[in-house]
Amino acid sequence: MRIEIVRETAVLSAEVALLRAHVNELMDAPRYRTDGVADVPEVRTTPRSIEPLVAERPTGMVAPEVVSQREALTDFDTAAGSRWGSPPSGDRAASVPAPAEPREPGWLASGVAAARGWLFGGNTIVRLGLVILFVGLSFLASYAAAAGLFPIEFRLAVVGLFGIALLGIGFRTRTKRPDFALALQGGGVAIIYLTLFGAARFYDLVPLSAAFVLMIAVCALGCALALLQRSQALAVTAFAGGFAVPLLLGGEGGNALGLFGYGTILNLAILFIARARTWRVLNLVGFFATFGIASLWGATAYRPEHFVIAQIFLIVSVLIYVVTAVLYTRATPGKFGNAVDTTLLFGPALAGFGLEVALIGDRPFGSAFAALGFAALYLGVSLVARRRQQEGLRVMNEAMLAIGIGFVTMAIPLALGARWTSAAWALEGAGAFWVGMRQARWMPRLFGLALQVVATLLYLGTLDDNIAALPFANPAFVGAILVALGWFATAWFARKTIARETIAPGETRLARAYARGEGVIATPAFLTGFAAWWIGWMMEATRLYPAVERSLAPVPVFSTNVQILLAMLAYLVSAAAFQTIARRRDWPVAAWPARVSVGALWIGFVAQADRGGTVLSSPGCFLWIAALAVHGWMLFRSDRDGVETPGTRAVASASHVAGVWLAVVLLADMLWYGIDRAALWSTAWNEVTFLAGAVAVLAGLTLWAGPALRGDRAATRWPLDRHALHYAWTAAVPIALGIFGGAVAIALFSSGDTAPLPFVPLLNPVDVMVALAAGVLLLWRRTVLAADAVPAGAALLASKRIWLPIAVLGFVAANGAWLRTAHHLAGVAWEADTLLGNALVETGIAILWTVIALTLMVVAHRRATRSLWLAGASLLGATVVKLLVVDLYATGGGARIIAFIAVGMLMLLVGYLAPLPPKVSSDDTKRGAVA
Repeated sequence: MRIEIVRETAVLSAEVALLRAHVNELMDAPRYRTDGVADVPEVRTTPRSIEPLVAERPTGMVAPEVVSQREALTDFDTAAGSRWGSPPSGDRAASVPAPAEPREPGWLASGVAAARGWLFGGNTIVRLGLVILFVGLSFLASYAAAAGLFPIEFRLAVVGLFGIALLGIGFRTRTKRPDFALALQGGGVAIIYLTLFGAARFYDLVPLSAAFVLMIAVCALGCALALLQRSQALAVTAFAGGFAVPLLLGGEGGNALGLFGYGTILNLAILFIARARTWRVLNLVGFFATFGIASLWGATAYRPEHFVIAQIFLIVSVLIYVVTAVLYTRATPGKFGNAVDTTLLFGPALAGFGLEVALIGDRPFGSAFAALGFAALYLGVSLVARRRQQEGLRVMNEAMLAIGIGFVTMAIPLALGARWTSAAWALEGAGAFWVGMRQARWMPRLFGLALQVVATLLYLGTLDDNIAALPFANPAFVGAILVALGWFATAWFARKTIARETIAPGETRLARAYARGEGVIATPAFLTGFAAWWIGWMMEATRLYPAVERSLAPVPVFSTNVQILLAMLAYLVSAAAFQTIARRRDWPVAAWPARVSVGALWIGFVAQADRGGTVLSSPGCFLWIAALAVHGWMLFRSDRDGVETPGTRAVASASHVAGVWLAVVLLADMLWYGIDRAALWSTAWNEVTFLAGAVAVLAGLTLWAGPALRGDRAATRWPLDRHALHYAWTAAVPIALGIFGGAVAIALFSSGDTAPLPFVPLLNPVDVMVALAAGVLLLWRRTVLAADAVPAGAALLASKRIWLPIAVLGFVAANGAWLRTAHHLAGVAWEADTLLGNALVETGIAILWTVIALTLMVVAHRRATRSLWLAGASLLGATVVKLLVVDLYATGGGARIIAFIAVGMLMLLVGYLAPLPPKVSSDDTKRGAVA
């Protein structure tokens, strides 16, 4: 015994010296490639200084691990070629490019390479022969049983003894022929598995408990042999044969306890080996075999009475391989922390959850509870691993955390409705984003954003009538609010620009793209959250009471108009609240909804008018008062506390201008409310309503903002201190154009029905409103031109051309007044053909035109304005043409006589009172124009 120990020691010393020599030569030699170089001589890999020790190595006493090391070194030398030979010349070495980093093969390629390496590496004939022998023995046992050649006990005993013989021979030759020995031992273990399982499972020759004990012993023996000889191949062979037993022997799978007990014993043995060795191939063989056989059995032989057994086996198997993945990570260092076996990390989650859903998916909330169970497992493992605070386990911890969060995310839609699911996902997404911020990692943040987007789309996709008996405590409202809170939280976390240094230089293209876009996340996140927040309040405002009976329809809580105004008020109050938060928390984006609050007022008004509602209808009037008050308060706060930028100034100006235009339609709507109450829709009172509102607003703007344009300090309070020009010019120009067009249209087309009051020429609603419109337009023009700084676009108001549209308005108003007078006092029908064909109307028009021409020419003569006199003369000429072309043939005798006499006398009067003024100099002309 002592002599053998000495020999073993000598052999180990020689191999250690050999390995040390190789390492020293590798470290001393420069790195270069010799691919394709034929003139570099091969170098001996065995130092001469240790040759005597190698020569003294006794035969038959070489340990398996020594042989493995020697084979590895020999393979390394062969692959390197002349790597350790004399280096080439400096030029040649410099010209050789650095070796490219090899690409890591995929899982399929790795599996094929591993199988090819096992079969064709080492003693291929022995390994292939064992496979064929193993299958042949299985067929022999089946054939003997079918033919009845020998008793079953004898057949099983022969097969078992043959396996024991292989095991014994392999163990005895482990030092002389290690590869041959390992193959025999693996085959022997597999045959023993086959024998024991067949005897207990199919033939009842061995009690089930005794078979379990024996199989445990075989597993222990296989584990001991594999660990003793440090042979992953032996372990893989033994366990592959063991897992193949149920498949080779077949059967109907009725004895679920025996099958799953057998599989559990194998998995426990793999777990035992995983504590001492990082044999990944063995772990994968056990994993795929376990869940593959379980899936096959579940698809072909599962019955409801197997539920408990199958459930216990599935739980135990998942736990075993999750623990195996953790053990592998703890014992396998890598370049960036400990290596992670992704197959074992994600595999039990995917395969196990699929099988679990197949077991309990038909039960109430079964799939949801399954997802929560897997989430608890992975989150618990992550928590325990984090408490150890081992930096090398960071990747595994994060993967476990991600899997656990994924199962929590999956459990929500499996248990809840779509709206509750969207709410939960939104909060979960915000939490994931926060975790990514705290850990300075981009993938959790991206996952959180993606989850929130999905949650929002899911909620919007399920929007429907909110039928609920309880206010606020309903899925439509709560779901929207929770979605909004998730987005608000994300916007708050991302309100400061995230440092791009959190993205490592070596990250993927997706990481770099995400880093570029992450700086703008805060604004859209908040705006999305505010939109969801407002949708929630809108859903509450439009809530319906459930029907008392199934045949009845749900009843709205509020009327349609009130629903619209409540939704509008909800937006305004929410915007005001967030404006306060923005001011106190230095969160500028939170003030954005307040800056566009006038849009909510416009939408509310249009929606209400579309449904026949009015501003003064109760209780809508009180809601409008509150809405306008909140809007004004937000405008004041925005101007006082807002950040002054070109964009914010433009938005603030637009809000004030749009508010003025809204005042026009609101005032007109109030007047229409009175028209409706008095039933005057078919009268002139209704026709002048919008014009009256516009005239009133323009008059108010002129009188209110005019002094501020002239520099009156008393009139420069808010909002005129910064928006006087916007009120008096920007907002007033469209109103003035509308007033002009409306006045012309009403003067031409309104019949002037003043019911229930009698018609009075020039004192009816149409004529009075047209006169007020012209007066307000002239007042506004004068106010704008009197400003200290005339607006850039107001040059037209100071030119002569501006008098042309004013003259047109006056001319149309005078003719319209006569037509309405003839309609009401003379009974002429209000139709174009009737009016133009009536002799009285034509005579009156001729006289009216002559009077207007006389007035113009007299005024022009007194002011010495030749152009104005010519305009009057042109109108007088048009009157004469009308008399000769139209009135001479169309009118009757008396009317024609009156027309010709009146026009002739007026023309004589014009010639006496207003002859053509003389030409004057350009300076006089300018002074006359100004006058």
